[in-house]
Amino acid sequence: MFAIETYYRPHSVKEACARLHQESGSRLIAGGTDVLIRLREGKKEFGQLVDIHGLPELSRLEQCGDGTLMLGSGVTFSQLIHFLQSQRLLPALVEGASAIGGPQVRNMATLGGNICNGAPSADSAAPLLVMDADVHIQGYKASRVVSLGDFYQGPGRVELAPDEVVTHFSINPACYQDTGSYFYKYAMRKAMDIATIGCAAACQIHHGIIRSFKIAYTVAAPVPKRCYQAEKIAEDAQVSQALIRDMASVVLEDLSPRESWRAGKAFREHIIRTLAQKVILKAMIRGGADL
Repeated sequence: MFAIETYYRPHSVKEACARLHQESGSRLIAGGTDVLIRLREGKKEFGQLVDIHGLPELSRLEQCGDGTLMLGSGVTFSQLIHFLQSQRLLPALVEGASAIGGPQVRNMATLGGNICNGAPSADSAAPLLVMDADVHIQGYKASRVVSLGDFYQGPGRVELAPDEVVTHFSINPACYQDTGSYFYKYAMRKAMDIATIGCAAACQIHHGIIRSFKIAYTVAAPVPKRCYQAEKIAEDAQVSQALIRDMASVVLEDLSPRESWRAGKAFREHIIRTLAQKVILKAMIRGGADL
């Protein structure tokens, strides 16, 4: 039994923002893969729903004329995967999206929902972080843009006011063109499981020299997080196995894995270092490195 008190279906994002502003305590629902579970648990704070599922403003999947990618917050992961594969774009994000749940979940769960619930384990977060994605937000009074890295405030907390809606994510062409990227999710089961650790990397290589390298983790800190010390080592460095080992040796300097019933801290640290070598190598190879 769902503990729904009120249900409102707006016709636009601005109407949704107005409803959120007028009715304090209202919650957005799109795919419902998180909200409906909490409703089934009887959590009354999710009882006032504003349904934004299917709003055209949230459904953009577009590569603009200047190359900028626009990924609507309301697109499902199945839609996102189909679009990116058909355009041969962002393999790391395809891998992250494909790691989410099973087909039924991917047919309902949305990109915006995966990011906005603030979970450190969000499988789409690390691939978007290494692509320097921006978050576009519409509020009751104004719109704004923040970087995805700044959007995360803590476990379950994001930079979003009660009367704001994330409309889409944008990725600059300089952050994905001529770029090799890869994402890997380590979980105790091979399917339908929350990540124990997730890792994504993206690199640009010119004549064997690293021109840009980004690496990010999920479930390795209170929020999905980049590893800037490892990235600094890669700046203008010659591609080599030694470089990969050096980068992997410092990733933990930017991370703070925790002890939990899913995995101990020492085990997470081992997986973090192991994944670093695997993911960095794969991203470099996809970026054109001869390794």
